[in-house]
Amino acid sequence: MDILAALRQAEAKLKKQADTAGQQLDAVRAAMKVLGREVAGSGKRIGKKKRVMSAAARAKIGKATKKRWAKFRAEKKRKGKA
Repeated sequence: MDILAALRQAEAKLKKQADTAGQQLDAVRAAMKVLGREVAGSGKRIGKKKRVMSAAARAKIGKATKKRWAKFRAEKKRKGKA
């Protein structure tokens, strides 16, 4: 019976350590969530990098968007007269 009591005591001790580790893990995850976008004051990003688009690509997208809206407005105007 002495061995069984020792095993139960060891189990309780390990369970307490697991609970403490779980709480610490939750705290670390919360900190990562808060700091996920940017490290305060350093300007270094954590996580995803910012996507950079060239000026030519932005101009091309802008031109295509204006073309789509012009087509949409022309259709709307044409349907309004009919």
